[in-house]
Amino acid sequence: MTEPYADADGLVRVYPAREPDGTGLVWAHGGGFAAGDLDMPEADGVARALAARGTTVLSVDYRLAPLPAEWADAAGVAPRDGHHYPAGSDDIVRAWGWATDRADDLGVAASRIAIGGASAGANLVTGATLRLLADGAEPPALVVLAYPTLLAVQPAPDAALRAALDADPDADRFGPAAVLAMYENYLGGPIDEAAVFAIPGLATTDDLAAFPPVLMINGDVDELRVSGEHFASILAAAGRDVQIEIEPGTTHGHLNTPGPAASASLELIAARLAAL
Repeated sequence: MTEPYADADGLVRVYPAREPDGTGLVWAHGGGFAAGDLDMPEADGVARALAARGTTVLSVDYRLAPLPAEWADAAGVAPRDGHHYPAGSDDIVRAWGWATDRADDLGVAASRIAIGGASAGANLVTGATLRLLADGAEPPALVVLAYPTLLAVQPAPDAALRAALDADPDADRFGPAAVLAMYENYLGGPIDEAAVFAIPGLATTDDLAAFPPVLMINGDVDELRVSGEHFASILAAAGRDVQIEIEPGTTHGHLNTPGPAASASLELIAARLAAL
């Protein structure tokens, strides 16, 4: 693989495919809208792995929401200012437009470019896809969602998931209060009048009538799985092509931990990309 390089005025880091198959992927890392960077395994590791399998990947350095003091203290870092919605969403839309406009230069087919992301990044790419559809733009060929968060107020987990979360307290970190606080920080205020582009799990079947095919890979013991499953059910009701998988034995964020589970998920993603 040719070494990655920054482009689009620093908005994207391009990972050229080692042996290009004509596919591309615009990818957004996670981090609760307020954290994460292009060097984390969920960004750099994912991009390198898929580039090694034939896909040119554009990892997006989108603007982050503020990092409040309480969250910063828990992570052992300094709090910082940031950007509320729609800044991050705007960056994903801009990165998508840049990628499609330069498909030939990137060595990819414009009709074979996917969009994807993990956790909060999966939210951003879902919302960006809805924005593209609303604007009448050409949508991605595939939307890849890794353990997405798509609802600010999500249904309670079923009994089996609740029991699994109770048995693994370290995994039980996305309860209602934590998720709501994450979205309020991202939005810069209450969720009451938030656009569906910011909370894509609110989409209706009409909103999703032309949504592209979706590959969703959820964590096993992860309360955010409920929002992904809810969104998948609306996609199915709209007659859309949705493949939903659960990576066995995982908690939230397994692409950030190199190992067998991350490798298995990356193989799933690579196979779907190669089939575009």
